Amino acid sequence: MITADGLKSGDKIPSERELTERLNVGRSSVREALRALELLGLIETRRGEGTFIRDFKGNQLVQLLSTFVLQDDKAKRDVRETKYFLEMDCLRIILQKGANQSLGILAALADEKKVNDDEFFRNVVLLADNHLFLRIWVILKDYYNSQDFERFSAKPEEYALLVKELESGDEASVLGQYRKMRNLSVNGRQEPASF
Repeated sequence: MITADGLKSGDKIPSERELTERLNVGRSSVREALRALELLGLIETRRGEGTFIRDFKGNQLVQLLSTFVLQDDKAKRDVRETKYFLEMDCLRIILQKGANQSLGILAALADEKKVNDDEFFRNVVLLADNHLFLRIWVILKDYYNSQDFERFSAKPEEYALLVKELESGDEASVLGQYRKMRNLSVNGRQEPASF
């Protein structure tokens, strides 16, 4: 309904009575749903004015996600693994779609002295042109960055090698370079740090 009506943060949502009619549900169900949305910080009720959509940023989405999904340490560790698998799938999609013709922005990012990993892989996900993957990746990245995980940083030449492998079109070489950058074993798990 928010999308259909073109509502954005700060806009007033319909009254309980109107929502009951539009959604064809009981008023108590609407009231309960509104209460849940308010507890989640997605809407706010102003006495005498109505209910409004709140300005919720990615940071709050991360908090919402962690409240419901990431409640144990194993799930938190799985965030990194899931993010990495998603990035590998995006690399595969680029190869399958022949999007390796549009690698200029990745090459430019790889040429920088200090490559921003998040920016580089955001562009990888954008090149894959899968909006659901992009949304999931952004949430995973935000959560990953909000935790005390060790910050990942590959050498600029490793990003350049990944771009070169993408240009070659060889999936095994692309994924091999990605695993090397991320210090992953063949099964995708992170190898223990070597001393």
